[in-house]
Amino acid sequence: MLSEYREVFLEELEEQLQLMDEEILKLEREEDSSRIVQALFRAAHTLKGSSAAMGFDIMKQLTHEMEQLLDLVRSGKRTVTGVLIDRLFQALDHLKLLKLDIVDGGGGAGIDISACVRQLQSFANGTEDAEAAETVELPEIEEITGYAETGAAKAKPVLALNYRLKASECLDQGRQVNWISVRISSSCPIKGARAFVIQSSLAELGEVLYTQPDLEDLEEQAEGATEILYLHAGDLGQEELKAFTLALMDVEAVLVEAVSFEEIELVQPSTVQTAAKTAGPDEGSVQTSGKAKSQTIRVSVERLEHLMNLVGELVIDQTRIHQVERTQRRRFSDDSVEELGHISDHLSRIIGDLQESVMKTRMLPIEQLFNRFPRMVRDLSRDLGKEIELVIEGKDTELDRTLIEEIADPLIHLIRNAVDHGIEDPGVRTANGKPAKGTLTIRAAHEDNQVVIYVEDDGAGIHAEKIRASAIAKGVISPEEASYLSEMESVDLIFSPGFSTAAVVSEVSGRGVGMDIVKSHIEKLNGLIEIHTTVGKGTTFKIKLPLTLAIIEGLLVKLAAQTFIIPMSNISEIVRVTREDIVTVRGQSVILLRNQVIPVAWIHEYFQLPKSSAAKQNISLVIVGSAEKRLALVVDELIGNQEIVIKSLGSYIGKVTGIAGGTILGDGSVALIMEIAGIIAKMGGKTVS
Repeated sequence: MLSEYREVFLEELEEQLQLMDEEILKLEREEDSSRIVQALFRAAHTLKGSSAAMGFDIMKQLTHEMEQLLDLVRSGKRTVTGVLIDRLFQALDHLKLLKLDIVDGGGGAGIDISACVRQLQSFANGTEDAEAAETVELPEIEEITGYAETGAAKAKPVLALNYRLKASECLDQGRQVNWISVRISSSCPIKGARAFVIQSSLAELGEVLYTQPDLEDLEEQAEGATEILYLHAGDLGQEELKAFTLALMDVEAVLVEAVSFEEIELVQPSTVQTAAKTAGPDEGSVQTSGKAKSQTIRVSVERLEHLMNLVGELVIDQTRIHQVERTQRRRFSDDSVEELGHISDHLSRIIGDLQESVMKTRMLPIEQLFNRFPRMVRDLSRDLGKEIELVIEGKDTELDRTLIEEIADPLIHLIRNAVDHGIEDPGVRTANGKPAKGTLTIRAAHEDNQVVIYVEDDGAGIHAEKIRASAIAKGVISPEEASYLSEMESVDLIFSPGFSTAAVVSEVSGRGVGMDIVKSHIEKLNGLIEIHTTVGKGTTFKIKLPLTLAIIEGLLVKLAAQTFIIPMSNISEIVRVTREDIVTVRGQSVILLRNQVIPVAWIHEYFQLPKSSAAKQNISLVIVGSAEKRLALVVDELIGNQEIVIKSLGSYIGKVTGIAGGTILGDGSVALIMEIAGIIAKMGGKTVS
């Protein structure tokens, strides 16, 4: 096998599999299928040639059978039916499994394609009706394939490819990846809930990549001690991680082990790869004379990350040069200071252009994420017996590649909930005067220097009264607290940990986990999630995300002579009020602003800083928000806004609630960046009626 072409083959394979996924979905929907069948035939033909050239005979055999069947369809000897669509999807799923086996170092010998090939041949021979009832058992692509015994510790699973990729990426970023084996005490009454609390605590110190067993399958009141295995990536050392975990409630014992190289060993992609075509030309393709010059090269993500870090350092130095120039201008008035000002302005323009260019290299169309959803919605709707039309808009909206990866899981949660809980069964919809087929819309757009993603369904909507009743029954809130909640605040209770209104736990949802994780995940990305719902008409989830996580716009404020930064994406407005404008309602300082009662927080108390001794008549308030919640932060002084390069606080300090990170200012001092979602969670943020 030509190993130097391996990575090129895998990239081409990924592209062709994605193409086939999209085209089979189109084939299921569209009547004029000739163009789609031709595209599928070309994809199968390309993969057959390239897999044969690479020596992957099993993939070659499967793509050959697909090619033969598609040739019969395009020649009119076989028609497009639901059975054909199912056969093509089954073949595609087997191709994906073969790809994973190839990435793992095999050639596909471990994947049994005999039943799939037999079904393709039976359809080609015209005997598909007799074979239609036969189903092919396909293992989950992300399943764990076995266990490796580790003595006294809980058995560590052999990780599937996607988890090994995550662990490898984390190690490349300089993070520490460890197995954390936790024994939950036998006296713990609800072990499943405790396991989720432990996971959430570990997630604050980094990222939980994997758990064994799956926490959703864990029995809540299992007898005896229960052992949970977490795969964790973060900045803390093993001893610190062990001490932190051991201090959590109901934790009886903890064992922390570093992930070994063998557990995540992967073939690393080359930094710059040369495109090489291993398959022959497609039938009917146009041959051009002369040698075409490639207009693109492939560059490793690590190099782009390093380049972005360097640009961040330049932005910091640019700010410092501006500071020096302003200081010198106040002291001197000669030509050298004037020249320094010109140089500073020129550098600002150059660094701004460089920053924009590097940012664009990290940006990818969100289409790469959205393309996963049509097949998922199709399979879910069939499993649940529902008719759903998926509408996707704004595929060309660009977003930082890191954010695209991070937002995938929250979006999957929202889509699964919309299909399962939001959109009603066809009979219910018809009885309510709605079309039998529901509509799920996923839309992305740029708004106010942010990316906004909408997940909208035309289903039953969310009943605020049912949410309140369920929250009271589950002990999330008390009846007295519920009586003060507005309708929107009641709906927001679905983001509470452990909250669920599902009467029956299903394969899709209803275990009381998911929506709280969705919200916390989005807030960690400096994003916001809002709900807009109308009973009987549907629900819209609106997610706001920054364009990038590396450099943000921030407002500099003073608190007791210390400088803090508030992300501009969290600020709704800035107002100046008198002391008489701030009143106390039920023990909470509030202000009435345009007929809305907003809680007032003396942020000095949160950070344990002394309040200003000067009795100022006017007070500066920064109105910040997280979803529908608003909070007015009292600050001593407003300095101005500035581009901020976010720096981690590091493993020594670790995670601090209310602080997202730090940055270096123009005078060389360090300023802390506020995490607004954490501050609102600690200090309030509910509207007082």
